[in-house]
Amino acid sequence: MTKQPISLLNQAITTHALDGVLITDPKHVYYLTGFASDPHERFLGLVLVQGEEPTLIVPSLDEEAASAASTVKNIVTHQDTDNPYHILKKYLPRAMNNFGIEKDHLSLSRYEELVQYADAKKFVDIGPLLRELRVRKAPHEVERMKVAANMIEEVLRRGLTHVKEGVTEVELVAEMEYQMKKLGASGPSFDTMVLSGPNTALPHGVPGTRKLAYGDLLMFDMGVYVNGYASDITRTFAFGELSPEQTKVYNTVLEANLKGIESVKPGATLASVDLAARQVTIDAGYGDRFLHRLGHGLGIDVHEYPSVHGANQELLTEGMAFTIEPGIYIPGLGGVRIEDEVIVTADGVELLTSFPKELQILG
Repeated sequence: MTKQPISLLNQAITTHALDGVLITDPKHVYYLTGFASDPHERFLGLVLVQGEEPTLIVPSLDEEAASAASTVKNIVTHQDTDNPYHILKKYLPRAMNNFGIEKDHLSLSRYEELVQYADAKKFVDIGPLLRELRVRKAPHEVERMKVAANMIEEVLRRGLTHVKEGVTEVELVAEMEYQMKKLGASGPSFDTMVLSGPNTALPHGVPGTRKLAYGDLLMFDMGVYVNGYASDITRTFAFGELSPEQTKVYNTVLEANLKGIESVKPGATLASVDLAARQVTIDAGYGDRFLHRLGHGLGIDVHEYPSVHGANQELLTEGMAFTIEPGIYIPGLGGVRIEDEVIVTADGVELLTSFPKELQILG
């Protein structure tokens, strides 16, 4: 039976001689307890202390929701007029040697407040411990990611029925995000990107009022959050017939995508996966137009560890989840990106995305 993340974190606390830990990132609270919340400016904290039951401190207005969803049953609340750090102090050991905090999440002002109430000689960043827990997805996480992947593909199918000459990029964005909500997503996992024509040459372009015209490349990059997990897919289409060079670019990116996926297996390096895809673009004469890393980790964040680039010599292990998204971007001609989600299995790779990738001509 797979151990729960909170049990694994408790083991790590002991191994690293931490007297206690404070989790403040709402996504990590969800990951460890099952309780999802956006506390806004209010304090939310999960307290783990060696040898004691964990404590979840939530705003009083979230008490009922936390009690229903959290696996941590010791729930403490605070009112808007309370000082939550004064409450937190009651659940921390006195005279701690090492106290774990999330350096990347805790603001300077909150850290300064915390040090007044947490009696610790040293504050230790537990970001790397959490990263190691999250990098290998448990079976239930993979299932949730599949649901999110399936949903965004259905969004794309429905949205493509609205592609027509003269439709603007932002109109297509609006349709895609309407379908996300209609299908039950919490929301987009990042700003939905729809780019057309020369705008597709911008890897992180911003959708605008440009109208779709025949001969355009049309790129969709989008994802959803479902049950706390993100999806992320990119597909590029032709609206009408493409030029020979546009077609060559598309086929090169498709081959790079397939080669990258093919290279994923336990024991390979992340760098080798990037190179397998990148070499295709180099051989085709477009190496200098592949402007970004091959991919990024995916899970409760749409961009998380690991980073799939040519200098990352970390070895792939079963359960790692990330994207494979080669792209070629040529000013004046346009750009193509094809992005899939993959998970490393015991003997290879599993694709979480399945939307067709062969060049589709719309219109």
